[in-house]
Amino acid sequence: MRNKTLPSGQRKAKGGKLVPALCNIFGTLILVSVIALYLPITLAHARGYEVYNVVSGSMEPAIPVGSVIYVETLRAEDVTEGDVIAFHGGSSVIAHRVVKNRVGEGEFITKGDANAENDMNPVGYNELIGRVCLHYPVVGAFLEVCTSNVGKVYLICFAACGAMLKMLAGRLRNR
Repeated sequence: MRNKTLPSGQRKAKGGKLVPALCNIFGTLILVSVIALYLPITLAHARGYEVYNVVSGSMEPAIPVGSVIYVETLRAEDVTEGDVIAFHGGSSVIAHRVVKNRVGEGEFITKGDANAENDMNPVGYNELIGRVCLHYPVVGAFLEVCTSNVGKVYLICFAACGAMLKMLAGRLRNR
C-alpha cells in the first residue's frame, strides 16, 4: 500500500488517524467517568434524598462500614418500629434502627444492629433527618474521597485532561 500524496506535495503518514482517534476515545472515557462518579449524588438530590457515608460499624451486617445511604424525608409520626432512620447526633449523622416510636413524647428509642443495648439517649423528633431507604456497600468510602476538597481538585484536573485530549484529537485531525 502506498502513501497518498497530498496537494501540497507532502506525504500522509501511515496511521495518521490512529493517534487522534485514541485521544478522542480516552478523552471521552475520562469525561464520562467523571460524570458517572457524581451521578449517584446528583440524581439522589434531584429526587429529594440526602446522601451520607457510613463510618461506623453500629449497623453491621445490615449496613457495612463504607456504605452510602440514601435518606428520604418523612414525618416523624410515620416512622415505624424496625425502620432505620438517620438523625443528628451532636456534630455527626447517625443511622440506627427504631425500637420504639414514642409519639406522645415526640422521641424515638433507637439501637444499632451491632450494639447489645438500646442507645442511651432517646432521639427527639427535631433531630430526625429521615428514613434510610437504600444503601450500597463500598460506594460511600469512594464518594467520600470524591467529595472531599482534595478529591474535587483531582477530579477537576482529571476532567481537564479529558477535555484537553478531546481538543488535541481535533487539532491532530485537522492537520
